[in-house]
Amino acid sequence: MSRPQPLLLEIGTEELPPGTVGALAESLRANLCAELAVLGIANDIEQSMALWTPRRLTLQFGAVAPTQDDQDIEKRGPAVSAGLDAEGNPTRALTGFAQSNNVPVSMLERLRTDKGEWFVHRARRVGAPTRDLLPGAINAAIAALPITRPMRWGARDVGFVRPVHWVVLLYGDEHVPGEILGVPTGVLTRGHRFHHPEPVRVASSAAYVDLLRNARVLVDVRERRERIRKDVGLAARRAGGIARISDALLDEVANLTEWPTAIACSFDRGFLGVPSEALVTTMEANQRFFPVYDASGKLTEHFIGVANIESRDPSEIRRGYERVIRPRFADARFFFEEDRKTPLADHREALARVTFQQRLGSMWDKTLRVAELARTIAGRSGVDGALATYAASLSRCDLVTRMVGEFPELQGTMGGRYAADQGAPGEVVQALEDFYAPRASGDPIALTRLGQVLAIADRVDTLAGFFAIGQKPTGSKDPYSLRRTALGLARTLVESGLPLNLDGLLREALEQIPGNGIDVPATAIALREFISERLRGYYAEQGIAQDRFSAVAAVNPSTLVDFDRRLRALDAFARMPEAVNLAAANKRIGNLLRKSTEPVRDRVEVSLLELGSESSLWAALRPAIEQLGAQVAAHDYLGALKGLAPLQRPVDTYFDEVLVMADDPALRANRLALLAQLRRAFLSIADIAELDLTE
Repeated sequence: MSRPQPLLLEIGTEELPPGTVGALAESLRANLCAELAVLGIANDIEQSMALWTPRRLTLQFGAVAPTQDDQDIEKRGPAVSAGLDAEGNPTRALTGFAQSNNVPVSMLERLRTDKGEWFVHRARRVGAPTRDLLPGAINAAIAALPITRPMRWGARDVGFVRPVHWVVLLYGDEHVPGEILGVPTGVLTRGHRFHHPEPVRVASSAAYVDLLRNARVLVDVRERRERIRKDVGLAARRAGGIARISDALLDEVANLTEWPTAIACSFDRGFLGVPSEALVTTMEANQRFFPVYDASGKLTEHFIGVANIESRDPSEIRRGYERVIRPRFADARFFFEEDRKTPLADHREALARVTFQQRLGSMWDKTLRVAELARTIAGRSGVDGALATYAASLSRCDLVTRMVGEFPELQGTMGGRYAADQGAPGEVVQALEDFYAPRASGDPIALTRLGQVLAIADRVDTLAGFFAIGQKPTGSKDPYSLRRTALGLARTLVESGLPLNLDGLLREALEQIPGNGIDVPATAIALREFISERLRGYYAEQGIAQDRFSAVAAVNPSTLVDFDRRLRALDAFARMPEAVNLAAANKRIGNLLRKSTEPVRDRVEVSLLELGSESSLWAALRPAIEQLGAQVAAHDYLGALKGLAPLQRPVDTYFDEVLVMADDPALRANRLALLAQLRRAFLSIADIAELDLTE
């Protein structure tokens, strides 16, 4: 084979974990690309594809070079002075070097350097055939996979995520002999476990996908996903409803099946009296079923299961699915009815017996701290303080209910439901349901002001508590999910528009933490920096460059709402043509002011403005500063920056014509005072010296 050829690798296993099989296959693809590159075997990752099912990991490469690249070898031997004796004859050092490279001394060359002259051996090594190197490269790629607990089987020393039963390895249309994970490679794959259990011979990489499809295996996860989406949707429409098909559940079901088949099922309508969230959680999280809703968005008694087989008697599978879900629903109904017998507020005593964290007290202790913070925050947010305190006192009561004990995912949801059943105000009901929002990245924040107040109070207390006792995250370890908590807090503060002083909130929360010896100022600073880093990632995901974030962070706005306004204004300003020179000028001004050994005056002496460019800059700066104050007070930061933008030309001229660090002390001090005024004008918005606008 003289031209690049396709490569096919299939590793057949016992059932792989559905949550990680996709990432495992993609990691294997990336690792093998890297291993081939290290060996000097040309391949294109863009022409490679990872495929997987519950029983196999497959890699297809479109074009892999037939051999390694040839390599030029240069080995340095002894110095000439050590390689030749006084008569010019080779010494033992030189002859030994030549023999180690299988060449006569006469074939060695000389290399002159600034440190002397050396004997060298130069040669060109012809690349080895790719076929010979593939098994080693694949085993190395597998060894680099992030498998935390590899399984071992038989007497093998190597391990993998699941025991391996067969391996297919083809280069071009030819079998590549060798061993992968101790299993000999071959050309026989296996079809569906029940529909086509006989071995199937793979003739080529191009025929692989169709070959397995004929053996009742959809090896491409995209094809399985689309089939599931289509068939589940069709089954739901036939039942008179609309299936809820989340991407997460679709991925999981696709990773559990090789030949997915939708089965329409139903349950007793009497269970619809149970909160729909509990029923949906059972269907999706516990059984991997797709719930069906009617046109108005209400849950119906129908659901869709997905079997990994095309049964001759689908009704038997249907009965099995309906049978397995019935006791779970019956439990949910029992828990719901029992919980409703006890007012939600009566669970507060039980919270005192549940430990939140040993050094931070019980869940009731935490609830009291959150209630106090909520009352304080409410007073600054236009929310009734008594209502906030009441809602906060109920916020964790559902944790000790039977329903949440069985379905932890329903924290908050059940609190709102029970509060509504017991006549709580609608604002409180919604706030309890929103208490944990945002639950995950991308989820919306709490919908109501009261819900936002509770969400902020709870997160501030959690962060303050764990930082106060020295339990902040380190490296990749974050056992209390404090990074997620900080991001949720930051998002709520920004997206709610509540102008709350973050540093003040952190200090107030820290002062409530039990125990002595807490350094409140230092811990508050550490917390602010921790939250700021989460905020940095939040804006990076929105495409806002890091230098813009750093420029605003440098002036430390008191509220995150104000931070957001400044950042978005600065991001728009950075795209203006004047921004490049003004950012450079601010860097230069900052350096000059730092180097000054004299105190910089606040006042500019007009009589000492000797040059025309000095007077021009002062004439342009004065009205800009006068207008700037009102714009900053009104939070019109983009308008303020646009008002400063015309200073670019006089600033450029100033630096072209004026020697700032003049010999005359009075002139030097006056010129520094002028530049300091210019610098302060920009710093009232952001430190634009942090901007990196070079192309």
